[in-house]
Amino acid sequence: MAVIYTDLFLDQKTGIAKFNSVVNKLNGEFQKLKDEINGMQTRAQALDAEVTKLRDAPAGTPIDQKSLQTKIDQLEQMKKDIQRKSEDAQAAYNRRRQELFTPLQEEIGRALEAFAKARGINVIIDAAQVPLLYAADSIDITRAFIADFNSKNPVTAATTTPPE
Repeated sequence: MAVIYTDLFLDQKTGIAKFNSVVNKLNGEFQKLKDEINGMQTRAQALDAEVTKLRDAPAGTPIDQKSLQTKIDQLEQMKKDIQRKSEDAQAAYNRRRQELFTPLQEEIGRALEAFAKARGINVIIDAAQVPLLYAADSIDITRAFIADFNSKNPVTAATTTPPE
């Protein structure tokens, strides 16, 4: 029997290198969209500040109510557009994440099975998923598996280069 801590697979320095590669690829694919949404949010915040300033103007300050209402309408539309774009982006991100991570998770599963068979391990408990009261360090295979996987599955330039 052995114990593994799969949450350590994601560690940027000591985890499975392919995970970091896939995360970087995924984030790279969505960076432009993220920047676009951030820009929209910045513009909406500026417009919101402008509307607030006009609403909070001292009594007697001439305010063009039609212009103010136009700005309020623009702000409401911007908020809706940001919400819609954010939801669409999150859904697309989640779909792409699934597309990228499923094959890697399957590859890791096969490698873990081969690792266990080669070492006569009949049961592996994922301590990141199952609370353990105690496990001796001698049955923790996390670091050994990560090192084995990384040595047999090096990250290639093709997996780290984000698409254009």
